[in-house]
Amino acid sequence: PAVPWTSPVETVTCQLQVNTGSYNLSMSKIMVSLPEELVRVIDEVARQRAMSRSALLAAAARREIARPNPADVDDAIIRSEQRFRAAGRFEAADLVRRDRDSRR
Repeated sequence: PAVPWTSPVETVTCQLQVNTGSYNLSMSKIMVSLPEELVRVIDEVARQRAMSRSALLAAAARREIARPNPADVDDAIIRSEQRFRAAGRFEAADLVRRDRDSRR
């Protein structure tokens, strides 16, 4: 992509061509530590899917970030269990029958 660039010495504006391949200027390089076996599996899966290691890890990170927070899910389950306990005992058939009769 062409990147506008202004020289601080001269007030000349030019276009700088950057050959970034699959990278763009807004990408960051990071260093992470992973078990060797996991890296081998990541590389194999990336090869099978015809994608780079970085692309596979980026896709996995996006999926993980999009998932609900496990603590929020646990809290919701606890609230639901508390509501069911507070509802007391009931016969489901009686509830269905009452609902059906109320619609007549």
